[in-house]
Amino acid sequence: MIAIPAIDLRDGACVQLVGGSYAAEKVRVEDPLEALKQWRRHGFRAFHVVDLDAALGKGSNSDAIFQLTAYERGLTFSVGGGVRDSDRVETVLSGGAEFVVVGTRAIEDAGWLADIANRFPGRVVVAADVKGREVVTRGWTEGSHRDIREVLAAFEPLPLGGLLVTAVHKEGQLSGVDLALMWEVASTSRHRLYASGGVTTMEDLRALAAAGAYGAVIGMALYTGRLDASAVAREFTG
Repeated sequence: MIAIPAIDLRDGACVQLVGGSYAAEKVRVEDPLEALKQWRRHGFRAFHVVDLDAALGKGSNSDAIFQLTAYERGLTFSVGGGVRDSDRVETVLSGGAEFVVVGTRAIEDAGWLADIANRFPGRVVVAADVKGREVVTRGWTEGSHRDIREVLAAFEPLPLGGLLVTAVHKEGQLSGVDLALMWEVASTSRHRLYASGGVTTMEDLRALAAAGAYGAVIGMALYTGRLDASAVAREFTG
């Protein structure tokens, strides 16, 4: 399993939110490139970048994203947040990202998801953000009234690059992962699982690896120093 630092962008800065609430910003690094450089010094090579403003339709951090993806050859970036049309998918992938992460429209428009997945096989990652068991959309602000298992079933035939499953009810709270949810996804779906939400300890990471996760996205625990970044990078760099 690989560990993947999160670089969440808001108003041009790198931030960490508690419980997915935009009113509960706990960490802010004014220059996202400095955050990237910090994680590179520890040895990380894969990064998950989210444009929080685009996710809510409040703006764009495209310039910051391009700075990140252009920084160093050989790094792997997954980029998402407000990716809701085919032109944006193509722009993200041609701009240096290995994977584009799609959420809201992928959940709501099966035909569109099938189209982009087949146009870019292995490079589209679907974000399934979960509160309890319900998949939520639009920057975690709206419920879909669909259970995670129902949503997963729809993705099975597609040539996806993976599933990014975020336990929103655990996000940013440093309270541990929803291991039961991740076990269920890993055992139900044939796609790579990228687990997110609540990673706090090395034991959390080892448990996710044992559950079958391909990758774990880590935010708050790294930014607050709860996790030893060098130790994480040594054990979980693939």
